[in-house]
Amino acid sequence: MEEVEAHIQLGNSINVKKAIIAGDPARVSKIAKFLDNPSELKFNREFKSIVGYYRGEKILILSTGIGAPSTAIAIEELFNIGVSQIVRVGSCGSLNDNLGIGDVVVATGVVREDGLSKEYLPLSFPACPNNTFLESSFRISTKDIKYGIIRSHDGFYMKTNYQKESFWSEYNVLASDMETSILYVIAAVRGIKALSILNTVVEFNESLEEGVNDLVNGNAKMLKGEKTSIQLALKILTEGD
Repeated sequence: MEEVEAHIQLGNSINVKKAIIAGDPARVSKIAKFLDNPSELKFNREFKSIVGYYRGEKILILSTGIGAPSTAIAIEELFNIGVSQIVRVGSCGSLNDNLGIGDVVVATGVVREDGLSKEYLPLSFPACPNNTFLESSFRISTKDIKYGIIRSHDGFYMKTNYQKESFWSEYNVLASDMETSILYVIAAVRGIKALSILNTVVEFNESLEEGVNDLVNGNAKMLKGEKTSIQLALKILTEGD
């Protein structure tokens, strides 16, 4: 019997090098609609996986759950089964009045305010994407894609959130998420090619609850941004090594 990773419940026999990760298990099924011959693999805890083909290349889609700890587990276990290229298709909250609902952000660097990434590398180490993936994104994407530094953090409901978001907004940090910093840091440690593409679901200084509920309920602008981010991720992964 094949040995499988404890959390994602996948093993080396899947024989795949390229993966898209997403926080929400429901987004895995959405991404799978863009693939040829998609096949469901496992669904354990927050880790749902589907494999299929895009432009003839095998792609694994895996959900990671929310935040750095579960995302780190997913990335480490993907690495253990041979995955060497990962693009995150996620969501973010805007820190800029010019970044609206459905706008897509490619993270060129990350303010590391999560609690886990410093356990891998000191905070003085910059969290950056793979240059080849970033160059591919520039080449493939339209003028509507935004590029810039984002912030990764660990929670929504602390009293300090507004103050922190306002601070980083003053220094042109575009958006906030909870997973990109750990992706970029582990990618650096393990030699993984990585990029994070984010769909804006909450406007700056607007209600988190309203934004997340709109995402769940299928806000048209959010759905458009989600589609754009999925298509960009798939094209980057299959453009060529």
